Amino acid sequence: MKTKEIRELSVKEMEERIDAEKNTLIRLRLNHTISPLDNPLKIRHTRRNIAKLLTELGQRKQNTK
Repeated sequence: MKTKEIRELSVKEMEERIDAEKNTLIRLRLNHTISPLDNPLKIRHTRRNIAKLLTELGQRKQNTK
């Protein structure tokens, strides 16, 4: 997910996307422990997407105070 796409999301959409990405990350990790994933870099990309979303969300909350 690109930064430009993240900035276009509302706060509520960002929170929903964070929850969805966290669930995806849990599922990917579980599947990877059972049998190796075809592309284990998906775990890294998911973690980075979560970090990007949390960073933007934190900045928005800080600016509204």
